Amino acid sequence: MEQAFIVIVIFIFGAVIGSFLNVVIYRVPLGESIAFPSSHCQSCKTPLKWYHNIPMFSWIALGGKCSFCKEPISKQYPTIELISGLLFVVLFLKLGLVWYLPFVFASFMALLALSMIDFKYFAVPDSVNIFALVAALIQPQYIDAIMQAVMAALALYLLGLLSSFIAKKDAMGSADVIVAGTMAALLGFPNFFIALFLSAILAIFPSLMAKNTMVPFVPFLALATLIVYLFDAQSIALLNWIMYG
Repeated sequence: MEQAFIVIVIFIFGAVIGSFLNVVIYRVPLGESIAFPSSHCQSCKTPLKWYHNIPMFSWIALGGKCSFCKEPISKQYPTIELISGLLFVVLFLKLGLVWYLPFVFASFMALLALSMIDFKYFAVPDSVNIFALVAALIQPQYIDAIMQAVMAALALYLLGLLSSFIAKKDAMGSADVIVAGTMAALLGFPNFFIALFLSAILAIFPSLMAKNTMVPFVPFLALATLIVYLFDAQSIALLNWIMYG
């Protein structure tokens, strides 16, 4: 009963953070402040009442439309709130109530925001990207995390230079290098490499379907990072089975 209560509280807290995350996803790419002005309808710009901002419930109660102008409200809002709540729960069930849990939450929330922004704008804001990395470094093994983040970022940077030299054009941006650092800080080695390989597998089908259009890669990196983080022991076991039989 106590565990169930904690899970419910954590889900609600995660959904509330997800509501704030929607603000980040919408405003940061536009260069707007995430604090001011207060939440408002994107269509009529009318400030929202507090009861318009209850995660998921408000969207359902309003029928997915603005209370003032009746314009549709994107399904992204309740979806991100739901995903955030579930993400908080699975990370809690993985780690328990450890002191660094809020920083793990923060790092994965930032990766979720980066994924949505990359999907919508094909851009990866440095502010959110660096926040994800810093949050990932705050953990018991912070020295190891820093070293692994630096090594992963440096390796990807050098790979980018080589790829750019061969292709005669920029093949990798600084954003990818920072994301690699975040992944290594969260996962360590060799799980970092497992996540990279998994992200490439996850991206294959969408890339083939997209043909000549761009495919954002950060969402696949973030999803692979989450999967390997949650199933770290299984990932190592699978790698050992592949290598040694």
